[in-house]
Formats: sequence, C-alpha cells, structure tokens
Amino acid sequence: MTFRKITALVLISAFSFVKAQENATDLLSIPGPIEYDGTEFFLSWSKPVSKTLFRQQYLPSDERIEDFTQLLDFSFFNKEIEMDLAVRQKVEDIQKIAKSDKFAKVNVAESPDGKEYIVDYFTSESPEKGDSFVEYNIDRFITLEKGNAKSFLILSYAKRMYGDLKSSAKSLARQRDHLMTTMIEYKVPDIKVADNQ
Repeated sequence: MTFRKITALVLISAFSFVKAQENATDLLSIPGPIEYDGTEFFLSWSKPVSKTLFRQQYLPSDERIEDFTQLLDFSFFNKEIEMDLAVRQKVEDIQKIAKSDKFAKVNVAESPDGKEYIVDYFTSESPEKGDSFVEYNIDRFITLEKGNAKSFLILSYAKRMYGDLKSSAKSLARQRDHLMTTMIEYKVPDIKVADNQ
C-alpha cells in the first residue's frame, strides 16, 4: 500500500468517523482517560489499520460518535513518514472540499524548530438526516524519535457546532486561538504499540 493510500485513510477521517466499540482496546499504551482542555476523553474506538498504522479515537464520556461535539484522534505510523508530503496531501484534500463547501478553509503553521506542523481547517455538512454542523479540526503532525527509530503521529482534535451554519462558523472562529494554543501546548503521551499487535 502506498503512502498516499495509507494517508488517505487517515486524512479523510475527519469526515468519516467510525462507530464506537463496546470495549475498545488500547493499541498505543496511552494511559486514560486523557485530559484535554479541561475535559476528560475516553477511548471509544481503536483499529490496527495496517501493519504500520494504528488509530484510536476518544470522546467525552457523555458523547456518541453519531452526534459528538468534541473528539480526539491518534493516528500513529510505526515508521518514518515524509512530513511535507503528509501536510501537503491534507491541505489539498481540504482545498478540494472547499470547491463545494463555502465554509471550508485551511491554514498551515510550522513550529519554530521545524519538527512539527499544524493544519487547522473548517468544514461543514448538511446531512439528509440529522442537524447541519460546522466542524473545526486541528491536525498536529509530529515526527517522533526514540533512539535511531523514527515514527510519525497525526494528533487530531475536532469540535462541532450544530444548527445554523453561519452562526456556528462565527462561534468556532472566535474559539480558534484558544483551541490552537491548547493543541500546541498539549504534551503528547509516550506512545508504544502494544506487544500483541
């Protein structure tokens, strides 16, 4: 499977969240629950997508994947990935969506040391069933090094607001600075693929 195909599974994830499992298995040895921006997030879904890609999603205890307002996603590649390529692919994906979604827009920021990138973006959806929503996502791209081994993490945070798209987009835009700061300052836990994977 090519890098482009593997990342497509991850990069489109913001628009195709998966149903929660009864008992999700912690594949990445991350102690839970995770405290993020004053909210506790609990493991709700996990999957070894391939031999090198492992994904886990977390929700607040009182939320469901079908109508969540906040979600955390860890997409961990147990190999080295070309950062620039991953970031460019993500930006291109959102630019394609923007052709038919007037609320879609994307920004890219690089850390001062050049070891991390953040892609943050807005999208909207008006499903046939259920409420319309605007979603704000922050994807943090991180190259991890342990000894001589390199791995790659895309840590994603999604926040949704339901109802009128215009007012939801304005409200999320006002929260952007705070949400970006929270992601930048979040201390990524030590990740280790469970031995039985």
